[in-house]
Amino acid sequence: MNTLLSIETRNAVLLTMAELLETERAAIIKINKVDLDAYDGDDISMYDRLKADDSKVDEMIKSATHLASQEDPVGVERFSFKHDNGMQVYNKTASFGTILIIYESRPDVTVEAAGIAFKSGNKILLKGGKESLRSNLKIVELWHQALKAHGASTDWVEYLQFNRTETQAFLEKPTQKLDLIVPRGGERLIAFVKEHASCPVIISGRGNNFVYVHKEADVDLALKVIINAKTAKISACNALDKVLIDENLPNKEAFIKTLISELKEFKVQILGDDAISKFDGVEAIESDNIWYQEFLDYKIAIAEIGSNEDTIAMINKYSGGHSSSIITKNDAVAEVFMANVDTAAVYHNASTRFTDGSQLGLGGELAISTDKLHQRGPIGLEHLVTNKWYVHGNGQIR
Repeated sequence: MNTLLSIETRNAVLLTMAELLETERAAIIKINKVDLDAYDGDDISMYDRLKADDSKVDEMIKSATHLASQEDPVGVERFSFKHDNGMQVYNKTASFGTILIIYESRPDVTVEAAGIAFKSGNKILLKGGKESLRSNLKIVELWHQALKAHGASTDWVEYLQFNRTETQAFLEKPTQKLDLIVPRGGERLIAFVKEHASCPVIISGRGNNFVYVHKEADVDLALKVIINAKTAKISACNALDKVLIDENLPNKEAFIKTLISELKEFKVQILGDDAISKFDGVEAIESDNIWYQEFLDYKIAIAEIGSNEDTIAMINKYSGGHSSSIITKNDAVAEVFMANVDTAAVYHNASTRFTDGSQLGLGGELAISTDKLHQRGPIGLEHLVTNKWYVHGNGQIR
């Protein structure tokens, strides 16, 4: 068992990690280029996540440095109580122990997610995708250098080079103590982990995010939000997939035509319901199943809808429970929407692209949870802890 490292040691390791990422920047990018060249798939969002260029390395460095500056999330008093019999009772945050992170592609997760888990006093097991193996191993090598530099065991960050069969066997019968699993990736990965895991799992689920353009919307603002949420980063789980337009929107036809032409400038494939597919450049939706899909592509589905209530019902039926946004000048309507839509993040007059640990003030995230236990939305440093009871007595018996 790894004894909890002091906060000074944890912070020092993180700062050394940031320095090593800078020193080894060129080597990381060069090794990542080998992974990119070897990637033979045609999934553009996967390719985008796989890439570790200068700006991605900058983000990794920023993430490690920022984590080192944050308060220790372990041992924080949440509750205290003085018992009638004189016992002093405290409830404090505590690390989980060992966390397994299973993820596809993204080498930056090897820094950010491991850093968050490490700062919160956990041992980390990393299981990345085969497409980013070289990049991940290089980054783990840097973790080990940083740990050794401060006399800490390299066991704190371990990379599991398992194939699918070995991963399944490990999930079902772990060869070491495992307290929590966080799968980050597509629905197939998540289903696989849920089926085989023998300990708690936090689901970092699919996006499939909606924007509702209410009849009292500022249409210029609506256009700006939709274009940003759809096109800024199609590989992100907070990207937009669905637009619902109030059938009573004034000058609706002009708005729809402008929206179509702006989406076409970004070469977005547009699918529409009966009302929307009458417009040029829109393909008819053939099956309601499309409403369940997360696209992760230059693709969007648009429909007209009758009311705020209908919109809430539709989002609650089809969305991935991630993010949704209403565009309206009517605060009361927005309040009803935000209170009743069952997604981890709800927005009023803003893009869904902000569902992200760093954007929502957490500094970074381990994952974005679409589960309701034990944390919903971005999982930051302070959420990657459990708690325990500390009871001090002097011979009390019951």
